[in-house]
Amino acid sequence: MSNRVIKVDALARVEGEGSLYVRVKDNEIKEVRFGIFEPPRFFEAFLQGRHFMEVPDITARICGICPIAYQMGAIQAMENAFGVEVPGPIRDLRRLIYCGEWIESHALHVYMLHAPDFLGLSDAIQLAKSNRDLVQKALRLKKIGNDLLEAVGGGRAIHPVNMRVGGFFRTPRKAEIRALIPDLEWAIQASHDTIRLVGGFNFPDIEQNYTFVSLRHDREYAIHEGRVVSNRGLDIGLPEFLDHFDEEHVKHSNALHGFQKPGKQPYHVGPLARYAINYDRLHPETLSAAKSAGLGPVVRNPFQSIVVRSLEILQVCLDALTIAKNYEEPDQPHTEPVVRAAVGYGATEAPRGLCFHRYEIDDQGLVKTARIMPPTAQNQKIIESDLWKVVAAHLSLPDEDLKWRCEQAIRNYDPCISCATHFLKLTVDRE
Repeated sequence: MSNRVIKVDALARVEGEGSLYVRVKDNEIKEVRFGIFEPPRFFEAFLQGRHFMEVPDITARICGICPIAYQMGAIQAMENAFGVEVPGPIRDLRRLIYCGEWIESHALHVYMLHAPDFLGLSDAIQLAKSNRDLVQKALRLKKIGNDLLEAVGGGRAIHPVNMRVGGFFRTPRKAEIRALIPDLEWAIQASHDTIRLVGGFNFPDIEQNYTFVSLRHDREYAIHEGRVVSNRGLDIGLPEFLDHFDEEHVKHSNALHGFQKPGKQPYHVGPLARYAINYDRLHPETLSAAKSAGLGPVVRNPFQSIVVRSLEILQVCLDALTIAKNYEEPDQPHTEPVVRAAVGYGATEAPRGLCFHRYEIDDQGLVKTARIMPPTAQNQKIIESDLWKVVAAHLSLPDEDLKWRCEQAIRNYDPCISCATHFLKLTVDRE
């Protein structure tokens, strides 16, 4: 038991291809590697030479679960480059479609991918066998998120086609948005049920002194715009982002590892970071639910991310309901940008965390360079840091139980590569 190697060659049923390697000698952890061996996708290279109007639809293809995050970040970067400011009703529609993405993505992760870990079940199929009503509730929540995406996004929940630089190709009719209200009212009650359920789970007693980084807005819980803020005092505009953050290649992963300068320090993006930095921007009903679930203004236990993610479902359901009730059709669907040579920056909060964009555009509107930092890349180092702590705290566990705990630790982050993970092939070689 004192010397062992935990080696996972392939994380199966994941969005992407990942592995895990842990080496222990004399009950001391010597090495932890969370590897990603999915081939590079070259999206930033694809964008070079393309017209700026093509960029939102190309970047949306980076992810089938959170296409809005990539699409909206690219759009806002182009608008930043060309000096476009969208009017309030267009801004509200953007927040509404982003609420839809958070609802469908968070519901998928909370119920189908993460909750089975805490219920002692191997996957969502087993959960459906033991609690059919719970899975039906999860599927209805997810569908409501998809319905929002379709209503605003041009009839498509995956890779919506209605958003463009300057606004939308077509804005939805008032009746189309008002029709969403009854389902959103149901979703709010379902969100409260979800918080009560996951708030009662047993969580491993582990905390990390994270450096949290997220967007922060001066009036609302930051989702689709804001400044970049940390719990260590950082407060910067998007043009300064690369002065403070960067990525690097490591031998064991094809995914770039994000770090904070100086010293290549890990940092944490995602629900726990947003919650800590934007706690005072939560809706009063969400704040009350957080307190009832036993959470304070900062959560440092990564396993409780499932509770924070559930609170965020409630938050965006409340936001979406307010927007839907107040929606009036904009006078025009978009503002035409005036092309000029410029550099533009955009960032939004994808369900998994901050997603940063930078584009250099020439005077013909063609992309010269592109840079995108997705949340999963930014969290690579902190996931490995968590695994060090989790393994150290559970070395006495049998191999199968330790494997289970490591899987949980990875799924705490809902990384894109684990969208469907609930199976981990584990090999243990004892020295």
